[in-house]
Amino acid sequence: MPSPLTLGRRALHESGLLSLHTTGPDAYLIILSRSCRMFAYGASALVLALFFSELGIPDDRIGVFMTLTLLGDVVLSLVLTQVADRVGRRRTLLFGSVLMVLSGVVFALCESYWALLGAAVVGVISATGGDFGPFRAIEESVVAELTVPETRADVLVWYVTMASMGSSLGTELAGRMVEGLRGREGWTLLDAYHACFWLYAVMGVVNIVVNLLLSERCELRKVVKEEGEEGQALLEPADTRRPEDQADEVAEKKGTWFAQISRETLSVMAVLWFLLSVDSVADGMVSMALTTYYIDQKFHPAKSTLGDFLSASYFLSSLSTIFSGPLARYIGLVNTMVFTHIPSSAAVLLFPFPQSLAGTFGLLLLRVGLNNMDQAPRAALIAAVVRPEERTAVMGITVLLRTLASVTGPSETGFLAANDKFWVAFVAAGALRLAYDLGLFTMFINIKLHKHEPAPVSSGDSDAEADEENGIGRRENA
Repeated sequence: MPSPLTLGRRALHESGLLSLHTTGPDAYLIILSRSCRMFAYGASALVLALFFSELGIPDDRIGVFMTLTLLGDVVLSLVLTQVADRVGRRRTLLFGSVLMVLSGVVFALCESYWALLGAAVVGVISATGGDFGPFRAIEESVVAELTVPETRADVLVWYVTMASMGSSLGTELAGRMVEGLRGREGWTLLDAYHACFWLYAVMGVVNIVVNLLLSERCELRKVVKEEGEEGQALLEPADTRRPEDQADEVAEKKGTWFAQISRETLSVMAVLWFLLSVDSVADGMVSMALTTYYIDQKFHPAKSTLGDFLSASYFLSSLSTIFSGPLARYIGLVNTMVFTHIPSSAAVLLFPFPQSLAGTFGLLLLRVGLNNMDQAPRAALIAAVVRPEERTAVMGITVLLRTLASVTGPSETGFLAANDKFWVAFVAAGALRLAYDLGLFTMFINIKLHKHEPAPVSSGDSDAEADEENGIGRRENA
């Protein structure tokens, strides 16, 4: 029987906490930054559509607002991820956090549709509750830089897990705030919604502080051309040059995003980008902001109850995501992505059919609870099939295309809602998500991984078996 010490080490390994610890403090800071941001996004997802409804904005214009906001996210992501490795990833994240603060302040103070639209398009506001802005692509590129193949999926799991926990706390607090403040003398429902956006601005300030604490390890390292004794390309320990100097060298060699990416990588990513775009169209149609609005219109629950429902769903999501790392080690990245996402997709398709709040809440738990289990394996998959110097560009394009694909969704749902066909959006979105799941399994189940990274030193078959156990085999279905 294994000793308690052995069992404890095994638990640390399986949970991914050991990998997180060995990665260092920058990983903790990146995770904290995203958790605070998703706290703000969770709060906005609960109240945004309800806020506009309270302002008397028609459903179709609410949809247009979210569409134009997502277009703003596309432009911002295009600009910031394009220059992130040139001016420095930390500086880029810092600039995005400043925009987040400014947008939150405008939403906390203004009620003009056009002023709010301008702040959302030019700044950083989550119109859907999803992380569609420039932050995620840069942060995932940083995590890939900080980790090795053996630890990357584990660290990304905690990156996603704590983000879900942040969303859970944000929606819970926003729901409680709205119900608590609207009952106070002199406070209207609209005033309570404004107060939630002050939370958004405060989380932006926290992000600024966290980004200032990041070290130079987060910047792009230079690949050394010489080979080591085993014939593997080596990485410099930590590039001591300033980010500007590193970026100038990169800029001399590279031009546009696509010029930075090899044909081999493009041939793989083009298929994945198409499939992810299909999934994003569905996500745009039934975002959390629109989903909470649908529940509010159909059942009229208290805002605190609505916050409790969404918070519980996000909390379940954070718990389930912890298991995606161990699951990916045993069944592979693609299998984990597909088999955890299919039940969530089916829940979206069936969402309009229950006629009770309890039945709807059950499907919401299934949808949100399993929805994020594919995020860490997906980021690990992308990092495993591209070269290290291509990651920021590839992840930037991924976010850009996913955001662009989701742009039309809110407008379509707003049009359907205005014509008493809100339920159709969920059926269509569920069908699209299932098509994505099946396409992903068909096209990527045999993909080769980690071709562009140094392999562990080989010492025979035992090492090959260890690679397979750790999920770093050369083929995804190994």
